[in-house]
Amino acid sequence: MSRLLKSIKSGNFEVTVWENEKDLEEGGIIGFQTVSLRKSWRDNSGTFREQRLILRKQDLERVVVLLRKTQEYLLLEGEDGKKGDEH
Repeated sequence: MSRLLKSIKSGNFEVTVWENEKDLEEGGIIGFQTVSLRKSWRDNSGTFREQRLILRKQDLERVVVLLRKTQEYLLLEGEDGKKGDEH
């Protein structure tokens, strides 16, 4: 069962932190947290759309680093029309 811990919104983005439980075969129950990132919008026909990404706690830092690197590329190289490093 999942329990909502925290929800944070900014514009059409929302991050939600969930507390989850998993029943192990050995008979114990463990708790773990996940994060859902949601973007919502209305398309040209007015239909509500959303995309959702579910991440484990240990995935967050990797995603933050990737987004920062992408931001650096766009700010430093992307607007100049230069081809950046592919890796």
